[in-house]
Amino acid sequence: MKTAKHLLLSACKAALFSAVTLTALAQPTPGPDQSRSILILGATAHLGTGDVLEDCAVGFRNGEIDYVGRSFQVNRQKYDDILDATGQHLYPGFIVTNTTLGLQEIGAVRATQDQYEVGTFRPNVRSVIAFNTDSEIPPTVRTNGVLMGQITPRGGVVSGSSGVVHFDGWNWEDAAIAMVDGIHLNWPSTHHRHRSDGKIDIQRRKTYDQQKHEIDRFFGEAQAYAAAPRGSVTDVRHEGMRGLFDGSLCLYVHTNDARAITEAVHFKRDLGIERMAVVGGYDAYLVADLLRENDVAVMLQSVHSLPRFADDDVDLPFKLPKLLMDEGLTVALQVDKRMTEMNSRNLPFYAGTARAYGLTEEQAIQALTRNPARILGI
Repeated sequence: MKTAKHLLLSACKAALFSAVTLTALAQPTPGPDQSRSILILGATAHLGTGDVLEDCAVGFRNGEIDYVGRSFQVNRQKYDDILDATGQHLYPGFIVTNTTLGLQEIGAVRATQDQYEVGTFRPNVRSVIAFNTDSEIPPTVRTNGVLMGQITPRGGVVSGSSGVVHFDGWNWEDAAIAMVDGIHLNWPSTHHRHRSDGKIDIQRRKTYDQQKHEIDRFFGEAQAYAAAPRGSVTDVRHEGMRGLFDGSLCLYVHTNDARAITEAVHFKRDLGIERMAVVGGYDAYLVADLLRENDVAVMLQSVHSLPRFADDDVDLPFKLPKLLMDEGLTVALQVDKRMTEMNSRNLPFYAGTARAYGLTEEQAIQALTRNPARILGI
């Protein structure tokens, strides 16, 4: 009996030790704080601004860049460690926008999906607080140079607010760069295809006017709330919209249709909203002048997509980044809404495809670095 108890106790201890060990190995561990200053020498640095520095020096101290310049100008004695990067290229960290990375782990398991909330108009919902730093997916994304992301909710008319994080934190508070960067509005479809007697024609949706009226009413109430003196009663939904009217938050309008984009721009102008970006924007090249005149950016749909319409150029999705940038628009590349978690690691490949279809190398890098940073306000 004692022998059996001893064996059982030993087995339990071994199982517990194995479980603890496997758990420790499975949990991604952020890198330690920088204790020694580092200088990278000799690399070709792509700054994300369109500028390239050859034979450059980049210094790091206390986790921040403290020097960028030519290698012959830097005082090497100020740094503890010097890394020779001659013949290599140095890039800023890439930023993935409009992703649910860290909000969903397994698509088939509802309990792991935190990107949806109850309700139709929910601007007070903050997605960052649900960001899971223990997810096993962000480390695979970081290996491809994607170091930051805009964590975005889904569903409803106003999905909620997005925030910006880096992918090397202990928890969401540690990872957060911007708790809230903007509000996400899913613009209703204005038209649909109608098939009759073997023919297809485009018709205006009967429900569109009612849906647009509800959006106008909600945003009108939020505008009046923001303009009124602060009272003793707080409306959390309207409070979440306040930043749209003082320029601190961006309105992200999710739509691909040219008609919807046009109506959304007029909507922005009527309400006096300062910052707006179109998310998706397949037809944005058709209304590029309107977008440029109203300072509206485009977070372009996945470059690796099929054409929306049968008579479109088969390569149009690949050419859209160049078409929009040639019109003087601020363009950021993003991943498709399907499998955004895993596809986030493919973001640099989208830039590569855009490069093959007309963008310069530096423009492609801008679409992953400076442009999304400007849109997000970071």
